[in-house]
Amino acid sequence: MSTAAPAGGVPTLHARGLTKVYRTGEVEVQALRGVDLDLLPGELVVLLGPSGSGKSTLLNILGGLDTASAGEVWFRGNSLTHLDERGLTRFRREHVGFVFQFYNLIPSLTAAENVALVTEIAARPMSPEAALELVGLGARLHHFPAQLSGGEQQRVAIARAIAKRPDILLCDEPTGALDSHTGVRVLEAIEHIHAELGTTTVLITHNAVIADMSDRVLVMGDGHITEERRNPRRRAARELSW
Repeated sequence: MSTAAPAGGVPTLHARGLTKVYRTGEVEVQALRGVDLDLLPGELVVLLGPSGSGKSTLLNILGGLDTASAGEVWFRGNSLTHLDERGLTRFRREHVGFVFQFYNLIPSLTAAENVALVTEIAARPMSPEAALELVGLGARLHHFPAQLSGGEQQRVAIARAIAKRPDILLCDEPTGALDSHTGVRVLEAIEHIHAELGTTTVLITHNAVIADMSDRVLVMGDGHITEERRNPRRRAARELSW
């Protein structure tokens, strides 16, 4: 199934024929089976599917954390497929923000210091204070991770991801370890950043309710995109509950 760009649209990311095979000894696991995908500037896409359907593999290839066994990926018309590790590192550093289910904050650093790890190496960063203000943590700059709730730690991780002003924000189960109320607060932070920065945002979740906050929903199964639909209206994160 091809999720092509509408006529006249210039994709931020353009992928064709993405295949990924993992080999362990004589055992082969095919994680992706010829995926075609376009992601447009400023679009918020939710990627649904069961565990093992290929969601995280696809996200990692799009973000330059992994490479495909076959197929091509382009960022704004520039091929990523044949970049070496140095080239992929530069792509990730300059253009991509990642948010994962687990926060990966450094316990001995404050919220602001955790965010500064990114701003110190980015080309055009916002200040750690500005990034934390965007996720509603302007008053928690000097708190250590142990002094923050799980939702607050995840929002610090989001601030760290967006402080470089990325063109693409890739979120892999960002609410997976959180209860509904806290998860909604995290989704509100992602929603706010998406509106403020105009990032192309992809959010992986197993929670179908979250799909309602997106422009477009892609469903994966067995390494394929099996369904695509557009929401007639995006629901605000604060309207969601599960």
